[in-house]
Amino acid sequence: MQIMNNIPAVMIIFGGSGDLAHRKIYPALFNLYRQGLIQDNFAVIGTARRPWSHDYLREVVSTAVHEFFGEVNEDDLAAFASHFYYQSHDVTSVDHYKTLKKLASDLDEKYACQGNRIFYLAMAPSFFGTIAEHIADQHLTGTGFNRLIVEKPFGTDLASAQVLNKQIRSSFNEEQVFRIDHYLGKEMVQNILPLRFANPMIKVLWNKDNIKNIQVTLAERLGVEARGGYYDQSGAMRDMVQNHIFQIITLLAMPEPSRLTDQEIHVAKEALLDSLVIPDEAAVARDFVRGQYAGTETTFEYVKEPNVDPDSNTETFVAGHVEFKHGPLAGVPIYFRTGKEMREKKTRIDVVFKGQRSLYGQVADNTLTIEVDPTDQIYFHLNGKTIQGGDLRKEKIYYRFSDEEQAKVPDGYERLIRDVFVNDSTNFTRWNELRQYWKFVDAVEAAWQKQNEAGVKPVKYPPYLLGPAESKQVFQDPGDSWIYK
Repeated sequence: MQIMNNIPAVMIIFGGSGDLAHRKIYPALFNLYRQGLIQDNFAVIGTARRPWSHDYLREVVSTAVHEFFGEVNEDDLAAFASHFYYQSHDVTSVDHYKTLKKLASDLDEKYACQGNRIFYLAMAPSFFGTIAEHIADQHLTGTGFNRLIVEKPFGTDLASAQVLNKQIRSSFNEEQVFRIDHYLGKEMVQNILPLRFANPMIKVLWNKDNIKNIQVTLAERLGVEARGGYYDQSGAMRDMVQNHIFQIITLLAMPEPSRLTDQEIHVAKEALLDSLVIPDEAAVARDFVRGQYAGTETTFEYVKEPNVDPDSNTETFVAGHVEFKHGPLAGVPIYFRTGKEMREKKTRIDVVFKGQRSLYGQVADNTLTIEVDPTDQIYFHLNGKTIQGGDLRKEKIYYRFSDEEQAKVPDGYERLIRDVFVNDSTNFTRWNELRQYWKFVDAVEAAWQKQNEAGVKPVKYPPYLLGPAESKQVFQDPGDSWIYK
Protein backbone atom coordinates (compact mmCIF):
# COMPACT_ATOMS: atom_id res chain seq x y z
CA MET A 1 0.00 0.00 0.00
CA GLN A 2 1.24 3.48 -0.86
CA ILE A 3 2.44 5.39 2.21
CA MET A 4 0.59 8.70 2.56
CA ASN A 5 1.50 11.56 4.88
CA ASN A 6 -0.06 14.79 6.07
CA ILE A 7 -3.62 14.05 4.96
CA PRO A 8 -5.66 17.20 5.61
CA ALA A 9 -9.06 16.83 7.29
CA VAL A 10 -11.38 18.11 9.98
CA MET A 11 -12.59 15.19 12.10
CA ILE A 12 -15.80 15.61 14.09
CA ILE A 13 -16.24 13.06 16.88
CA PHE A 14 -19.81 12.74 18.14
CA GLY A 15 -19.23 11.37 21.63
CA GLY A 16 -15.94 13.15 22.21
CA SER A 17 -16.28 12.93 26.01
CA GLY A 18 -16.96 9.20 25.98
CA ASP A 19 -14.98 6.15 27.06
CA LEU A 20 -14.28 4.96 23.51
CA ALA A 21 -12.76 8.29 22.52
CA HIS A 22 -10.64 8.33 25.69
CA ARG A 23 -9.39 4.73 25.52
CA LYS A 24 -9.00 4.23 21.79
CA ILE A 25 -9.60 7.14 19.43
CA TYR A 26 -7.36 9.81 21.00
CA PRO A 27 -4.35 7.49 21.47
CA ALA A 28 -4.79 6.18 17.92
CA LEU A 29 -4.82 9.69 16.48
CA PHE A 30 -1.71 10.61 18.48
CA ASN A 31 0.23 7.68 17.04
CA LEU A 32 -0.91 8.60 13.53
CA TYR A 33 0.33 12.12 14.26
CA ARG A 34 3.73 10.80 15.35
CA GLN A 35 3.91 8.74 12.17
CA GLY A 36 3.19 11.79 10.02
CA LEU A 37 -0.17 10.67 8.62
CA ILE A 38 -1.69 13.80 10.13
CA GLN A 39 0.57 16.77 10.82
CA ASP A 40 -0.20 20.47 10.53
CA ASN A 41 -3.35 20.35 8.42
CA PHE A 42 -5.84 18.64 10.68
CA ALA A 43 -8.28 19.57 13.41
CA VAL A 44 -10.51 17.48 15.67
CA ILE A 45 -13.82 18.68 17.09
CA GLY A 46 -15.10 16.72 20.06
CA THR A 47 -18.82 17.07 20.71
CA ALA A 48 -20.98 15.90 23.61
CA ARG A 49 -23.54 17.27 26.04
CA ARG A 50 -20.98 18.11 28.72
CA PRO A 51 -20.08 21.82 29.04
CA TRP A 52 -16.37 21.42 28.39
CA SER A 53 -13.96 24.01 26.98
CA HIS A 54 -11.29 23.62 24.31
CA ASP A 55 -8.60 23.61 26.99
CA TYR A 56 -10.36 20.98 29.07
CA LEU A 57 -10.71 18.66 26.06
CA ARG A 58 -7.00 19.10 25.38
CA GLU A 59 -6.26 18.04 28.96
CA VAL A 60 -8.47 14.97 28.49
CA VAL A 61 -6.67 14.11 25.26
CA SER A 62 -3.25 14.44 26.91
CA THR A 63 -4.34 12.25 29.82
CA ALA A 64 -5.68 9.61 27.43
CA VAL A 65 -2.39 9.53 25.53
CA HIS A 66 -0.36 9.16 28.74
CA GLU A 67 -2.61 6.37 29.99
CA PHE A 68 -2.19 4.45 26.74
CA PHE A 69 1.49 5.04 25.91
CA GLY A 70 3.08 6.07 29.21
CA GLU A 71 5.95 8.50 28.71
CA VAL A 72 5.83 10.47 25.44
CA ASN A 73 7.53 13.54 24.03
CA GLU A 74 5.69 16.37 25.77
CA ASP A 75 6.34 18.87 22.98
CA ASP A 76 4.81 16.49 20.45
CA LEU A 77 1.83 15.90 22.72
CA ALA A 78 1.24 19.60 23.28
CA ALA A 79 1.43 20.31 19.55
CA PHE A 80 -0.96 17.44 18.85
CA ALA A 81 -3.48 18.46 21.52
CA SER A 82 -3.55 22.05 20.25
CA HIS A 83 -5.48 20.79 17.20
CA PHE A 84 -8.46 19.72 19.38
CA TYR A 85 -11.58 21.81 19.89
CA TYR A 86 -14.78 21.20 21.81
CA GLN A 87 -18.41 22.06 21.25
CA SER A 88 -21.18 21.21 23.68
CA HIS A 89 -23.76 19.64 21.41
CA ASP A 90 -27.29 18.27 21.59
CA VAL A 91 -27.51 15.89 18.63
CA THR A 92 -31.26 16.50 18.35
CA SER A 93 -30.94 20.30 18.10
CA VAL A 94 -30.75 21.78 14.60
CA ASP A 95 -29.23 25.01 15.94
CA HIS A 96 -26.29 23.10 17.38
CA TYR A 97 -25.47 21.68 13.93
CA LYS A 98 -25.39 25.23 12.56
CA THR A 99 -22.86 26.19 15.23
CA LEU A 100 -20.89 23.02 14.53
CA LYS A 101 -20.84 23.81 10.81
CA LYS A 102 -19.39 27.26 11.46
CA LEU A 103 -16.67 25.87 13.76
CA ALA A 104 -15.75 23.22 11.19
CA SER A 105 -15.56 25.84 8.44
CA ASP A 106 -13.38 28.13 10.57
CA LEU A 107 -11.00 25.28 11.42
CA ASP A 108 -10.91 24.17 7.80
CA GLU A 109 -9.67 27.61 6.84
CA LYS A 110 -7.28 27.92 9.80
CA TYR A 111 -5.59 24.56 9.16
CA ALA A 112 -5.97 24.44 5.35
CA CYS A 113 -7.92 21.16 5.48
CA GLN A 114 -9.12 21.48 1.85
CA GLY A 115 -12.79 20.90 2.71
CA ASN A 116 -12.17 17.31 3.85
CA ARG A 117 -14.43 15.94 6.61
CA ILE A 118 -14.40 12.76 8.68
CA PHE A 119 -17.41 12.20 10.95
CA TYR A 120 -17.07 9.63 13.75
CA LEU A 121 -20.24 8.34 15.45
CA ALA A 122 -18.82 7.20 18.81
CA MET A 123 -21.92 7.47 20.96
CA ALA A 124 -25.21 5.67 21.64
CA PRO A 125 -26.38 3.87 18.46
CA SER A 126 -29.90 5.24 18.95
CA PHE A 127 -28.57 8.63 17.76
CA PHE A 128 -26.74 7.40 14.63
CA GLY A 129 -29.64 7.99 12.26
CA THR A 130 -30.49 11.42 13.74
CA ILE A 131 -26.90 12.61 13.39
CA ALA A 132 -26.59 11.34 9.81
CA GLU A 133 -29.81 13.06 8.76
CA HIS A 134 -28.81 16.38 10.34
CA ILE A 135 -25.39 16.23 8.70
CA ALA A 136 -27.33 16.19 5.44
CA ASP A 137 -30.06 18.75 6.11
CA GLN A 138 -27.64 21.23 7.74
CA HIS A 139 -25.00 20.71 5.01
CA LEU A 140 -22.10 19.81 7.32
CA THR A 141 -20.26 17.91 4.63
CA GLY A 142 -17.24 19.63 3.13
CA THR A 143 -16.21 20.44 -0.41
CA GLY A 144 -13.47 17.78 -0.36
CA PHE A 145 -13.83 14.15 0.69
CA ASN A 146 -16.49 13.19 3.25
CA ARG A 147 -16.28 9.95 5.26
CA LEU A 148 -18.42 8.53 8.06
CA ILE A 149 -17.17 6.08 10.70
CA VAL A 150 -19.98 4.13 12.39
CA GLU A 151 -19.43 2.02 15.49
CA LYS A 152 -21.32 -1.19 16.15
CA PRO A 153 -24.03 -2.22 16.73
CA PHE A 154 -25.44 -1.25 13.35
CA GLY A 155 -29.07 -1.95 14.20
CA THR A 156 -30.55 -4.61 16.47
CA ASP A 157 -32.02 -6.73 13.66
CA LEU A 158 -32.36 -6.54 9.88
CA ALA A 159 -35.33 -4.19 9.96
CA SER A 160 -33.66 -1.62 12.24
CA ALA A 161 -30.39 -1.92 10.30
CA GLN A 162 -32.25 -1.17 7.06
CA VAL A 163 -33.82 1.94 8.60
CA LEU A 164 -30.43 3.13 9.87
CA ASN A 165 -28.80 2.44 6.53
CA LYS A 166 -31.46 4.52 4.76
CA GLN A 167 -30.88 7.41 7.19
CA ILE A 168 -27.12 7.29 6.68
CA ARG A 169 -27.47 7.13 2.93
CA SER A 170 -29.27 10.47 3.05
CA SER A 171 -25.83 12.02 3.67
CA PHE A 172 -23.29 9.48 2.42
CA ASN A 173 -22.99 6.93 -0.35
CA GLU A 174 -21.83 3.40 0.43
CA GLU A 175 -18.20 4.11 -0.50
CA GLN A 176 -18.10 6.89 2.11
CA VAL A 177 -19.38 4.75 5.01
CA PHE A 178 -16.86 2.90 7.20
CA ARG A 179 -18.68 0.48 9.56
CA ILE A 180 -15.94 -0.22 12.06
CA ASP A 181 -15.34 -3.54 13.82
CA HIS A 182 -12.10 -3.51 15.78
CA TYR A 183 -11.64 -7.26 15.21
CA LEU A 184 -10.82 -6.51 11.58
CA GLY A 185 -7.90 -4.43 12.85
CA LYS A 186 -6.33 -7.30 14.79
CA GLU A 187 -2.99 -8.61 13.53
CA MET A 188 -3.92 -12.26 13.10
CA VAL A 189 -7.31 -11.52 11.59
CA GLN A 190 -5.51 -9.43 8.97
CA ASN A 191 -3.13 -12.36 8.49
CA ILE A 192 -5.89 -14.73 7.32
CA LEU A 193 -5.80 -13.67 3.67
CA PRO A 194 -1.96 -13.71 3.35
CA LEU A 195 -1.92 -17.10 5.07
CA ARG A 196 -4.46 -18.48 2.59
CA PHE A 197 -3.27 -16.90 -0.64
CA ALA A 198 0.50 -16.33 -0.20
CA ASN A 199 1.41 -19.91 0.81
CA PRO A 200 1.09 -22.40 -2.08
CA MET A 201 0.98 -25.39 0.27
CA ILE A 202 -1.95 -23.97 2.21
CA LYS A 203 -3.67 -22.45 -0.80
CA VAL A 204 -3.88 -25.76 -2.63
CA LEU A 205 -5.36 -27.51 0.44
CA TRP A 206 -7.88 -24.78 1.35
CA ASN A 207 -10.98 -26.39 -0.11
CA LYS A 208 -13.87 -28.71 0.70
CA ASP A 209 -11.90 -31.78 -0.41
CA ASN A 210 -9.23 -31.31 2.24
CA ILE A 211 -10.80 -29.38 5.11
CA LYS A 212 -13.05 -31.34 7.44
CA ASN A 213 -14.30 -28.41 9.49
CA ILE A 214 -13.26 -25.06 10.92
CA GLN A 215 -13.82 -24.04 14.55
CA VAL A 216 -13.94 -20.44 15.78
CA THR A 217 -13.82 -19.81 19.53
CA LEU A 218 -14.27 -16.38 21.05
CA ALA A 219 -14.21 -16.78 24.83
CA GLU A 220 -14.57 -13.99 27.37
CA ARG A 221 -13.34 -14.34 30.94
CA LEU A 222 -15.70 -11.77 32.48
CA GLY A 223 -19.45 -11.68 32.90
CA VAL A 224 -21.74 -8.82 31.86
CA GLU A 225 -20.66 -6.67 34.84
CA ALA A 226 -22.13 -3.15 34.46
CA ARG A 227 -23.54 -3.86 30.99
CA GLY A 228 -26.51 -5.92 32.18
CA GLY A 229 -29.13 -3.49 30.89
CA TYR A 230 -27.63 -3.43 27.38
CA TYR A 231 -26.65 -7.08 27.27
CA ASP A 232 -30.07 -8.38 28.28
CA GLN A 233 -31.48 -6.78 25.13
CA SER A 234 -28.68 -8.16 22.99
CA GLY A 235 -27.19 -11.50 23.98
CA ALA A 236 -24.18 -13.34 22.60
CA MET A 237 -25.70 -13.86 19.15
CA ARG A 238 -26.19 -10.17 18.43
CA ASP A 239 -23.25 -8.95 20.51
CA MET A 240 -20.52 -11.24 19.15
CA VAL A 241 -21.69 -13.51 16.32
CA GLN A 242 -23.34 -10.86 14.14
CA ASN A 243 -20.09 -8.92 13.89
CA HIS A 244 -16.77 -10.34 15.16
CA ILE A 245 -17.39 -14.02 14.44
CA PHE A 246 -19.03 -13.48 11.06
CA GLN A 247 -16.18 -11.18 10.02
CA ILE A 248 -13.68 -13.94 10.78
CA ILE A 249 -15.78 -16.63 9.08
CA THR A 250 -16.11 -14.53 5.93
CA LEU A 251 -12.34 -14.16 5.63
CA LEU A 252 -11.89 -17.90 6.15
CA ALA A 253 -14.43 -18.96 3.52
CA MET A 254 -14.37 -16.26 0.82
CA PRO A 255 -13.06 -17.08 -2.67
CA GLU A 256 -9.79 -15.59 -3.83
CA PRO A 257 -10.34 -12.02 -5.06
CA SER A 258 -9.14 -11.10 -8.54
CA ARG A 259 -6.91 -8.39 -7.03
CA LEU A 260 -5.92 -7.23 -3.55
CA THR A 261 -7.97 -4.03 -3.68
CA ASP A 262 -10.71 -3.12 -1.25
CA GLN A 263 -13.31 -3.21 -4.03
CA GLU A 264 -12.36 -6.67 -5.28
CA ILE A 265 -12.13 -8.08 -1.75
CA HIS A 266 -15.66 -6.89 -1.05
CA VAL A 267 -16.85 -8.40 -4.35
CA ALA A 268 -15.45 -11.76 -3.21
CA LYS A 269 -17.04 -11.44 0.22
CA GLU A 270 -20.44 -10.59 -1.21
CA ALA A 271 -20.28 -13.53 -3.65
CA LEU A 272 -19.68 -15.83 -0.69
CA LEU A 273 -22.38 -14.33 1.54
CA ASP A 274 -24.99 -14.55 -1.19
CA SER A 275 -24.71 -18.33 -0.71
CA LEU A 276 -24.99 -18.24 3.10
CA VAL A 277 -27.33 -20.98 4.34
CA ILE A 278 -30.02 -19.40 6.53
CA PRO A 279 -31.09 -21.95 9.18
CA ASP A 280 -34.74 -22.84 9.70
CA GLU A 281 -36.35 -23.71 13.04
CA ALA A 282 -35.41 -27.39 12.79
CA ALA A 283 -31.79 -26.55 12.02
CA VAL A 284 -31.61 -24.13 14.97
CA ALA A 285 -33.04 -26.76 17.32
CA ARG A 286 -30.59 -29.36 16.02
CA ASP A 287 -27.40 -27.38 15.35
CA PHE A 288 -27.36 -24.58 17.93
CA VAL A 289 -26.87 -24.49 21.69
CA ARG A 290 -27.55 -21.46 23.86
CA GLY A 291 -26.63 -21.12 27.50
CA GLN A 292 -26.54 -18.83 30.53
CA TYR A 293 -23.76 -18.82 33.07
CA ALA A 294 -24.60 -20.04 36.55
CA GLY A 295 -23.26 -18.53 39.74
CA THR A 296 -20.69 -19.54 42.32
CA GLU A 297 -20.17 -18.61 45.96
CA THR A 298 -18.37 -15.46 44.82
CA THR A 299 -20.09 -14.59 41.51
CA PHE A 300 -23.62 -13.82 40.37
CA GLU A 301 -25.44 -16.07 37.97
CA TYR A 302 -26.57 -14.17 34.91
CA VAL A 303 -30.22 -13.70 35.93
CA LYS A 304 -29.09 -12.17 39.25
CA GLU A 305 -26.78 -9.60 37.66
CA PRO A 306 -27.76 -5.92 38.07
CA ASN A 307 -30.27 -4.69 35.47
CA VAL A 308 -30.97 -8.20 34.16
CA ASP A 309 -34.52 -9.57 34.07
CA PRO A 310 -34.73 -12.45 36.63
CA ASP A 311 -36.75 -14.43 34.05
CA SER A 312 -34.42 -13.58 31.16
CA ASN A 313 -33.88 -16.04 28.33
CA THR A 314 -30.99 -14.01 26.92
CA GLU A 315 -28.04 -16.21 26.04
CA THR A 316 -24.57 -15.51 27.41
CA PHE A 317 -23.20 -18.43 25.36
CA VAL A 318 -23.98 -19.69 21.90
CA ALA A 319 -22.51 -22.46 19.75
CA GLY A 320 -23.60 -23.28 16.24
CA HIS A 321 -22.38 -23.61 12.72
CA VAL A 322 -22.34 -21.75 9.42
CA GLU A 323 -22.33 -23.21 5.92
CA PHE A 324 -22.12 -21.77 2.43
CA LYS A 325 -23.46 -23.22 -0.81
CA HIS A 326 -20.64 -21.79 -2.90
CA GLY A 327 -16.99 -20.89 -2.48
CA PRO A 328 -13.91 -23.01 -1.73
CA LEU A 329 -15.48 -24.36 1.48
CA ALA A 330 -18.97 -25.06 0.09
CA GLY A 331 -20.69 -27.52 2.43
CA VAL A 332 -17.87 -27.48 5.01
CA PRO A 333 -19.25 -26.80 8.51
CA ILE A 334 -17.72 -23.78 10.20
CA TYR A 335 -18.45 -24.14 13.90
CA PHE A 336 -18.41 -21.25 16.31
CA ARG A 337 -18.85 -20.68 20.01
CA THR A 338 -18.69 -17.60 22.15
CA GLY A 339 -19.59 -16.89 25.73
CA LYS A 340 -18.97 -15.00 28.92
CA GLU A 341 -17.60 -16.30 32.23
CA MET A 342 -15.42 -18.81 30.38
CA ARG A 343 -12.08 -20.22 31.45
CA GLU A 344 -9.93 -17.51 29.91
CA LYS A 345 -10.02 -14.73 27.37
CA LYS A 346 -9.22 -16.40 24.09
CA THR A 347 -9.93 -15.95 20.40
CA ARG A 348 -8.69 -18.72 18.15
CA ILE A 349 -9.42 -20.48 14.89
CA ASP A 350 -8.80 -24.19 14.37
CA VAL A 351 -8.76 -25.47 10.78
CA VAL A 352 -9.13 -29.27 10.81
CA PHE A 353 -7.78 -31.05 7.76
CA LYS A 354 -9.18 -34.44 6.87
CA GLY A 355 -7.33 -37.44 8.27
CA GLN A 356 -6.75 -40.57 6.22
CA ARG A 357 -5.38 -44.05 6.31
CA SER A 358 -1.61 -44.31 5.97
CA LEU A 359 1.26 -46.76 6.38
CA TYR A 360 0.98 -45.89 10.08
CA GLY A 361 -2.71 -46.66 10.23
CA GLN A 362 -5.37 -43.99 10.75
CA VAL A 363 -3.38 -40.89 11.58
CA ALA A 364 -4.63 -37.88 13.52
CA ASP A 365 -6.05 -34.91 11.65
CA ASN A 366 -3.59 -32.13 10.89
CA THR A 367 -4.81 -28.88 12.46
CA LEU A 368 -3.86 -25.31 11.64
CA THR A 369 -4.46 -22.95 14.56
CA ILE A 370 -4.62 -19.16 14.38
CA GLU A 371 -4.55 -17.47 17.79
CA VAL A 372 -5.91 -13.92 17.68
CA ASP A 373 -6.15 -13.11 21.40
CA PRO A 374 -4.39 -12.76 23.76
CA THR A 375 -1.33 -13.85 21.75
CA ASP A 376 -0.63 -13.42 18.04
CA GLN A 377 0.55 -16.72 16.62
CA ILE A 378 -0.14 -19.45 14.07
CA TYR A 379 0.86 -23.07 14.49
CA PHE A 380 0.41 -26.27 12.56
CA HIS A 381 -0.01 -29.68 14.17
CA LEU A 382 2.09 -32.33 12.42
CA ASN A 383 2.35 -36.05 13.06
CA GLY A 384 5.94 -37.10 13.75
CA LYS A 385 7.87 -40.00 15.24
CA THR A 386 8.57 -40.37 18.92
CA ILE A 387 12.26 -40.25 19.82
CA GLN A 388 12.17 -43.74 21.28
CA GLY A 389 10.38 -46.29 19.11
CA GLY A 390 8.23 -45.88 16.06
CA ASP A 391 5.06 -44.49 17.59
CA LEU A 392 3.60 -41.21 16.36
CA ARG A 393 3.28 -37.99 18.28
CA LYS A 394 1.83 -34.57 17.44
CA GLU A 395 4.19 -31.61 17.16
CA LYS A 396 3.61 -27.89 16.59
CA ILE A 397 5.38 -25.73 14.03
CA TYR A 398 5.05 -22.05 14.95
CA TYR A 399 4.77 -18.72 13.21
CA ARG A 400 4.91 -16.05 15.88
CA PHE A 401 6.48 -12.73 16.77
CA SER A 402 9.44 -11.96 18.96
CA ASP A 403 8.81 -9.68 21.93
CA GLU A 404 10.35 -6.82 19.95
CA GLU A 405 8.04 -7.46 17.00
CA GLN A 406 5.01 -7.88 19.27
CA ALA A 407 5.65 -4.45 20.76
CA LYS A 408 5.35 -2.93 17.29
CA VAL A 409 1.93 -4.42 16.55
CA PRO A 410 -0.45 -1.43 16.36
CA ASP A 411 -3.77 -1.28 18.13
CA GLY A 412 -6.73 -2.27 15.98
CA TYR A 413 -8.31 1.17 16.20
CA GLU A 414 -5.12 2.83 15.06
CA ARG A 415 -5.01 0.62 11.99
CA LEU A 416 -8.64 1.15 11.10
CA ILE A 417 -8.67 4.92 11.63
CA ARG A 418 -5.58 5.11 9.45
CA ASP A 419 -7.48 3.19 6.75
CA VAL A 420 -10.27 5.79 6.87
CA PHE A 421 -7.78 8.61 6.29
CA VAL A 422 -6.24 6.81 3.29
CA ASN A 423 -9.69 5.69 2.01
CA ASP A 424 -9.07 1.95 2.22
CA SER A 425 -12.31 0.11 3.06
CA THR A 426 -10.84 -3.41 2.98
CA ASN A 427 -11.25 -3.97 6.71
CA PHE A 428 -14.73 -2.50 7.07
CA THR A 429 -18.16 -3.97 6.49
CA ARG A 430 -20.25 -3.14 3.44
CA TRP A 431 -24.03 -3.00 3.68
CA ASN A 432 -24.60 -6.07 1.47
CA GLU A 433 -22.41 -8.12 3.82
CA LEU A 434 -24.06 -6.79 6.96
CA ARG A 435 -27.50 -7.51 5.55
CA GLN A 436 -26.66 -11.20 5.15
CA TYR A 437 -25.28 -11.39 8.70
CA TRP A 438 -28.54 -9.98 10.05
CA LYS A 439 -30.64 -12.43 8.00
CA PHE A 440 -28.80 -15.30 9.65
CA VAL A 441 -29.01 -13.85 13.16
CA ASP A 442 -32.69 -12.95 12.78
CA ALA A 443 -33.52 -16.52 11.76
CA VAL A 444 -31.81 -17.94 14.85
CA GLU A 445 -33.39 -15.36 17.15
CA ALA A 446 -36.88 -16.05 15.72
CA ALA A 447 -36.45 -19.78 16.32
CA TRP A 448 -35.29 -19.15 19.89
CA GLN A 449 -38.32 -16.94 20.50
CA LYS A 450 -40.59 -19.86 19.61
CA GLN A 451 -38.57 -22.06 21.96
CA ASN A 452 -39.09 -19.47 24.71
CA GLU A 453 -42.82 -19.52 24.10
CA ALA A 454 -42.74 -23.31 24.41
CA GLY A 455 -40.93 -23.06 27.74
CA VAL A 456 -37.48 -24.10 26.46
CA LYS A 457 -34.81 -22.07 28.27
CA PRO A 458 -31.05 -21.71 27.77
CA VAL A 459 -29.00 -24.41 29.47
CA LYS A 460 -27.01 -23.38 32.54
CA TYR A 461 -23.25 -23.74 32.48
CA PRO A 462 -20.70 -23.39 35.27
CA PRO A 463 -18.35 -20.41 35.09
CA TYR A 464 -14.66 -20.68 34.23
CA LEU A 465 -14.94 -23.64 31.86
CA LEU A 466 -15.64 -23.47 28.12
CA GLY A 467 -19.40 -23.25 28.13
CA PRO A 468 -22.03 -25.99 28.54
CA ALA A 469 -21.18 -29.61 27.83
CA GLU A 470 -24.09 -29.60 25.38
CA SER A 471 -22.02 -27.48 22.98
CA LYS A 472 -20.52 -30.67 21.53
CA GLN A 473 -23.95 -31.41 20.07
CA VAL A 474 -23.38 -28.89 17.29
CA PHE A 475 -21.00 -31.25 15.44
CA GLN A 476 -22.44 -33.05 12.43
CA ASP A 477 -20.00 -35.94 12.83
CA PRO A 478 -20.37 -37.47 16.32
CA GLY A 479 -16.69 -38.33 16.19
CA ASP A 480 -15.71 -34.65 16.06
CA SER A 481 -15.14 -32.41 19.06
CA TRP A 482 -13.79 -29.00 19.92
CA ILE A 483 -10.03 -28.81 19.34
CA TYR A 484 -9.62 -26.17 22.03
CA LYS A 485 -10.63 -27.94 25.24
